[in-house]
Amino acid sequence: MAALVRSLVYATLFISLVLVFVPARLLEWSGVTRPAEFGAALLAGNVLVAAGATLVLMCILTFAFKGRGTPALFDPPRKLVVRGPYRLVRNPMYIGAGVALLGAALRYRSAALLAYAAIFLVAMHLFVVGYEEPTLRRTFGADYEEYCRRGEGLRRRGVSRAAPTRASRTRARARRPRPRPR
Repeated sequence: MAALVRSLVYATLFISLVLVFVPARLLEWSGVTRPAEFGAALLAGNVLVAAGATLVLMCILTFAFKGRGTPALFDPPRKLVVRGPYRLVRNPMYIGAGVALLGAALRYRSAALLAYAAIFLVAMHLFVVGYEEPTLRRTFGADYEEYCRRGEGLRRRGVSRAAPTRASRTRARARRPRPRPR
């Protein structure tokens, strides 16, 4: 329960800053106002915002319930999270946030928000490669390596999506040929 409360506090701060406050300031500074009429761009933008925000929320809840922690650097999950959206891609939270930002850019027809979404996605990629992946390798070792082998970020191979278990690792070790004593 404590992990859920911590995750919800973090989610509120993350979503408020990255997905609401900064985009609202960009719209204000660029002179963009609310769409005057309902149209295809507004509908598509709203669908993308809702889908992206839902994915972010699913990731945060998965961190709380499966990982026993939060997405925050100062309170990371205690267990490697390979369930929920993380079964399909390695960084669904950043993808969800990016989709929500792209949806807002479409909704408002804003080049400033489109640029912000692009900068956000590049920054998150650099963060993942430079900090997150090395930290996960150090923290979770073989479990994270197996997770990486089974999924390649946005690209998935045709392999089982089940989370690695102690039993599956033991079976894999048992199948390896053993050197014969001389």
